[in-house]
Amino acid sequence: MSALITICFALLGTAVGSFLNLCVDRLPAGKSIVKPRSHCDNCNRTLTAADLIPILSYLWLRGRCRHCGARIPLRNLLVELACGAIFAALAWHYGLHPELAFAVVYAGLFILIFVIDLEQGLVLNSVILVGIVLAVAFSFFWGGFEDFWPKIGPGITLSALLGGAAGFAIMLLPYLISRGGMGAGDVKLAGFIGLVVGFPQILAALLVGIIIGGVLAIVLLVIRLKKRKEAIPFGPFLAVGAMIALVWGNQIIDWYSNTLTNL
Repeated sequence: MSALITICFALLGTAVGSFLNLCVDRLPAGKSIVKPRSHCDNCNRTLTAADLIPILSYLWLRGRCRHCGARIPLRNLLVELACGAIFAALAWHYGLHPELAFAVVYAGLFILIFVIDLEQGLVLNSVILVGIVLAVAFSFFWGGFEDFWPKIGPGITLSALLGGAAGFAIMLLPYLISRGGMGAGDVKLAGFIGLVVGFPQILAALLVGIIIGGVLAIVLLVIRLKKRKEAIPFGPFLAVGAMIALVWGNQIIDWYSNTLTNL
């Protein structure tokens, strides 16, 4: 049964990935994600259902529009594959549990943030606002912290509020010091991540993001793909850290606490 659930969520993930590609194309330009229907940006021909089958359509068409032959971005295929793999991994991890529904929604948002920031260098307020609203709504039902943190009002946990405040405050400091070296979107993103993973898991999310970002930045400098003064989007690393903390945040915090205790 678990294998069947995993396969179903893998297929769901590829479909969500196709929708996320549309969002990546339209949201930074301020366009509607509802209309017009999906079409080729080169010849403006409306795409049929056969053109929109996740992964298979790209492979069958060899990455080109069937009407004009214009190249379809490889990113479309990569996002569909990644989203399918992540949804499958989450289904395998959580099983058919209510937390799985919350996790895949967060995964979709973090993938969207990752790709837009990587391509455009933007963390969109519209996406962050939707994420914050969902994080607050989900905190009424999301388990894991209720035994340790009291509820605030009818549902939201103190963990979520502390996580959001901590994430925002921790990233605000380097933003102010850097004077433009870090975007305000990263500060808002950290606050959103804190609402999702709670406290102290936000510390794990930021630590993982900083480590991954720092290592990759050094590699890019060493192989000279980036220069010292060239900006590297930080949002993608925060998004990766968020997903890791969402699944393994407790284990990371426990490992770190045990390491400090044994020193």
